[in-house]
Formats: sequence, C-alpha cells, structure tokens
Amino acid sequence: MSKGRDAKPHIGIYGRRNNGKSSLINCLAGQDIAIVSEQAGTTTDPVKKSFEITGFGPVILVDTAGIDDSGELGSMRVERTVRTLDIIDLALLVVTENSWGEYEDDLVEKFRSKDIPFLVIHNKSDLISPRAEFADLVMARTGKEPFEFSAADKRNYEDLISLIKVTIPEHSFRTPSLLGDLINHGDVVILITPIDVEAPAGRLILPQVQAIRDILDNDAVAIVLKEREVDAFLKKSGIRPALAVTDSQVFVKADASIPHDIPLTSFSILLARFKGDFESYLKGTPRISDLKDGDRVLLLESCTHHVACDDIGRTKIPRWISNFTGRKIEYDVVAGLDTLPRPITDYALLIQCGGCMITRRQLHNRLQPALKAGIPVTNYGMAIAYVQGIYKRAIAPFVNSKETGEVYL
Repeated sequence: MSKGRDAKPHIGIYGRRNNGKSSLINCLAGQDIAIVSEQAGTTTDPVKKSFEITGFGPVILVDTAGIDDSGELGSMRVERTVRTLDIIDLALLVVTENSWGEYEDDLVEKFRSKDIPFLVIHNKSDLISPRAEFADLVMARTGKEPFEFSAADKRNYEDLISLIKVTIPEHSFRTPSLLGDLINHGDVVILITPIDVEAPAGRLILPQVQAIRDILDNDAVAIVLKEREVDAFLKKSGIRPALAVTDSQVFVKADASIPHDIPLTSFSILLARFKGDFESYLKGTPRISDLKDGDRVLLLESCTHHVACDDIGRTKIPRWISNFTGRKIEYDVVAGLDTLPRPITDYALLIQCGGCMITRRQLHNRLQPALKAGIPVTNYGMAIAYVQGIYKRAIAPFVNSKETGEVYL
C-alpha cells in the first residue's frame, strides 16, 4: 500500500470478512473501485482510493482486509490493516447481522487509543435490520448508536454522508492559514527560494507554493527571490517587507541579508506550526545541546524522493548537528511512513520534516511514540536554525505573544 503521500482526509473501512466493506466503499464512491465477492477475504491488502464527497470535498477511502482473517497470511493481512490506523482521520466500523464480539471490541479499543473518531455502520440492513437489543449493546460498548445502512439499496445514504461530514475532525479538511495571522492586507512578503540540485526541475516545492497561495489569499504581495538576489533587491527597490520566509538550508545567508527588525522564519517552521506539534518542537529543539557521544538521532521524512549527494536529511542536518555538538552521533533516516529500523526508545532525539505531503493526523501519529516515551522531538527547520545560531529569531514571529509572555530576539 502506498502510504502517506496525499494530504486529503483519510477514511478507513474496518470490520470482519464479508461484512460488505468493499461494497460500502463502492457505494460511497459511486463507482466500482473495490472488488466485491461473496467469498470472504477478497480484500487482501489495504487499498486507497480518492473520491469526492459532494458538498465536502475530496477524501481518500482506505479499504482493508477483514480483521478476523486467519492463518499465517491472514495474520499478515490483519497486521497491515492495523497499521493503516496511523494514517486515517475517521474510521467506519462495518458490522452485519447484529453481530458484535471481541474483534469489534478490539478495533474500538485501537480507535480510542489513537484518538480516532469512528462510526459503527450496520451494513446489509436490507437483509437483516439492527435489533433494539443490538443497538443497546453497541451503545454500551462504544457510546454510539449503530447506523442502519445497506450498500445494496443505499438506504440512509444521504444521512450517512451527513454523519461523516460532522464526525470527521475539522482540522482534517479545513485549511488554516500558514501565515494569515502574521501579515495584513497589502503587506509585502519575501520568499527566499534557492534553486539548487535538490530543487525539482521546472517547479517549486509544495511548501513554497502553499506560501505563495496563502499570501495571495490574505491579499498580500509575494516576492520570490533566490538567496543571492535578496541584498540587491532590497537596496534597489527600497521595499520594506513585513515578513521574510526562507528555505532552511540558506538560513545563515537570509539572516545576514534580512534586516534584524524584519521578522524572518522558514518554510519548514511555518509548516511545523501549521501541521506539526509546535509546542513539543519548542521544548525539544534545545535538547540538541544535550546530545552525547553514542546517541542515536532519528530523522523522519514523510515522503519519498530522489536522494541528492548533499541531501538535507541524510547529509546536511547530520553534519550540522555533529559539528554543533562536537559529538559522535549515529543517525537513522526513515522515508515515507515505513516502520522504524529499531525501537523508538533507542533514540535520543527525533527530527521530523515539515510533512507537506501527509495529513496533520498522520504527522501527529508519527510523533506520538516518541512523545509517549519522553523522547524530545523537533522539526527540520527548527533544528537547522538552532545549530546555526538563529533559532530565537526564526521562532520569534510565533512566540512573541501576550499569551507566552516571552520575547525571543
């Protein structure tokens, strides 16, 4: 299963074999995107499919293997099904024939442990309707009433769509502003975007595009420059920007070029506040100074990409941290949402990328094992700013507030 490369809300379909999970997906999508069969266990691996909910927007439906699959292969399928819980925003638990048991109890426990909102869908209700005593049982076990549905005759279809809309977390589909609270109508924002070997041919990276769009949405002006053009532009134009945003890799150059009375931050730090656990990043970043010889650092890239010879996660950040600390440190880099190469407790620090290609929930789920284990976490941009001596300036636009009572300059 291709994981974590789409930032649309993810809806996972779970339940026992032959409960009609694939039929439900086809019904929701309005097309045959999942194989349907009377033979139990037709769906062997999680399958993702994008479709549009009218009046809501695009979502990703995740069809999973039956949670009651058996045998050695079945156990592997169940394991893959459980792993999808790390990428979903809403779970639909599909039951039939008024049947509820340990499989459903176990799924509900997993949903709750990961703070995943869920609905209980009683499918095939055209054949057997949910009984009152079954509804009472489900309410007692989950605090939710089972929703009567049938993929065959689409009964209660519109009500189900409405229920999905109100149950899925708002942060999964509402797009907050990257920097709307930092700028005003008519402000000029400079975006410093180096074009180097890691820049994609003929286009900008997603965080840069998102920043441009967000500036326009806030009726401000975006000026995009390469790092070597900044000094000349400011001198010739006489423009005084309200904010400057830089690629983290040229933080030092940007710090020298942008006058210190103009706020400066990075695209990665914008994303850290926009999508990551910013408070935990603020606490975890200074722990870089506490690293010791033999410590192991985990770098998480939430997408896969071509690796350049001077890659930011595999080469530059490890080099900068090692030079800053003067310690002999081991580094692991995990791309996408793959499993970790060793237990999370083996690491002294976790460094997460901006996460532009995944959902907010996916990113938070990625951080949770480290946070629960008491391991400090930080972000690519914040870590780079810290080891290059400009951390306080880089976070100042976000933490200089009456709420914190602190000023970082």
